[in-house]
Amino acid sequence: MSTSESPTTTASDGGAANGQLLSLRGISKRFGPVQALSGVDLDVPPGKVTALTGDNGAGKSVTIKTIAGLWGPSDGQILWEGEPVHFHGPRDAEAHGITTIYQDLALCDNLDIVQNMFLGHEPRRHRLLDEATMEISARNTLKELSVTTIRSIRQPVASLSGGQRQSVAVAKAVMSKAKLVIMDEPTAALGVAQTRTVLSLIKRLASQGVAVLVVSHNLNDVFAVADRIVVLYLGRMVAQGPASEFDPSSVVDYMTTGRSGRASSETATPAETGQEG
Repeated sequence: MSTSESPTTTASDGGAANGQLLSLRGISKRFGPVQALSGVDLDVPPGKVTALTGDNGAGKSVTIKTIAGLWGPSDGQILWEGEPVHFHGPRDAEAHGITTIYQDLALCDNLDIVQNMFLGHEPRRHRLLDEATMEISARNTLKELSVTTIRSIRQPVASLSGGQRQSVAVAKAVMSKAKLVIMDEPTAALGVAQTRTVLSLIKRLASQGVAVLVVSHNLNDVFAVADRIVVLYLGRMVAQGPASEFDPSSVVDYMTTGRSGRASSETATPAETGQEG
């Protein structure tokens, strides 16, 4: 498989003009002399789990932070629901329906679950916080996501396990009417049971029509939930396509060398890496 070919998407996976929620086209990002991303093309369809993989330094964090509006691309174009957009900051991305859940989850330990889920968006009634509406909405959202391990929606977040914290962060995203939820290493440092809970939560999100972009090093988790797999290598997109057309060995090949002879012939072909394998 030639490394001079550009990545393409199979017909069964849909192209950029065929209902993609988010598309990156030729995205590059430079930080002074450092070229962090080079000509990245990426498609994220609605209602699917897309796994973004790559070794350390591959450009995963730069990619999701560019999507999240933390900084603009140096070159290229972001398409949201088929229209070109330029996010002027995270709030702008959130206003379009993009929520990013980083590893630290951005939850306040000293506040309870309800307070965290509504933080910054508290409904008011007669100039006072509408606590009853907040509790009902929080409880219903957690119920819709089948989150059953939380004892009380009024318990402090500091008392929650890692998996429960992820559940609260996801529920907060759902309440914000997110169309795309980006999750950065959502199962890092979690035990087996908590990992299973988070993976089920990711699948449930997608089943509700939400697009999920999961950044993960854990290929077991990737193949457990992903509908599509995208691989970055040294800042370049080297493969993307349906998860069924990859196996763990081919993904590792792409992650470590930028190419693979083991992937399906229909899998997205690797982009030019400019590196020797």
